[in-house]
Amino acid sequence: MTTSTLPRLAVRDSAVPARVDVIGVPMDLGADRRGVDMGPSAIRYARLRDGLEALGVATLADHGNISVPVPESSEAQSVKNAKYLPIILAVCDELARLVEESIRLGGFPLVLGGDHSIAIGTLAGVARARNEPPGLIWIDAHGDINTPLTSPSGNVHGMPVSIALDERNIIPEKTVLIGLRDVDAGERRRIEELGVRAFSMSEIDRIGMVRVMEETIAIVGTDPRSVHVSFDMDGIDPREAPGVGTAVPGGLTYREAHLAMEMVAAAGVIGSLEITETNPILDDRNRTATLAVELILSALGKTIL
Repeated sequence: MTTSTLPRLAVRDSAVPARVDVIGVPMDLGADRRGVDMGPSAIRYARLRDGLEALGVATLADHGNISVPVPESSEAQSVKNAKYLPIILAVCDELARLVEESIRLGGFPLVLGGDHSIAIGTLAGVARARNEPPGLIWIDAHGDINTPLTSPSGNVHGMPVSIALDERNIIPEKTVLIGLRDVDAGERRRIEELGVRAFSMSEIDRIGMVRVMEETIAIVGTDPRSVHVSFDMDGIDPREAPGVGTAVPGGLTYREAHLAMEMVAAAGVIGSLEITETNPILDDRNRTATLAVELILSALGKTIL
């Protein structure tokens, strides 16, 4: 590896993984809008490697991008109201294999999307490697807990939480959704029926991010490296993160997003992370990808002092 010229960052040494495995998944089959397939490249371009090296990651292995068919070259493979689902699941199988291998070798999987359907594969790999469902922190403007029967669009990036629950790669009582502000009627019912803890932006406004994260960590589990964080960049307000697949006004502030990641790192619970839905076509000078890198570093132990 080349030596970074960035200054060494203030970190909690125990929070920084010794090995990070970067896995790109240029998936856009789960959504109607093109561009998120370029998310992994945009995040790498935003000096991800330099940041991780400055943070003190001893071994950084970038596995490149998993091959994902583009819609134009793919036959219409779908189940009812779930567009491209067979192709998405095939890609997620390969992702699960890489994530499982990383964890079994003592690594920290850092998955770069791509639309949020990739979480199906990430969660499968984490669950297999740990022989149990991980705690899940899902930061997103959307619930992503639709099924083909409840989805208004048939887009699979709105279904990964449901699919992971059905496959028993996560369990409702250790799953927390944060930042919701655009939730379908079927999702509301499913969240209530399953008993999944969900923090809307209204509740975050009322009680504050510190209390949200304290309750979240108590729910998902406090064992070291036992929690997966899945961060959709549209969870952040589009004034801070304009380059996302499905922007919704009124999201997390810059500091709320960082505080969430800082608290997860301080608790020592995070064992894997994915960043999804970065769309450089819609971005302003790669601002969203740059913010994604900053959030990754906060999640892995960067502190202000």
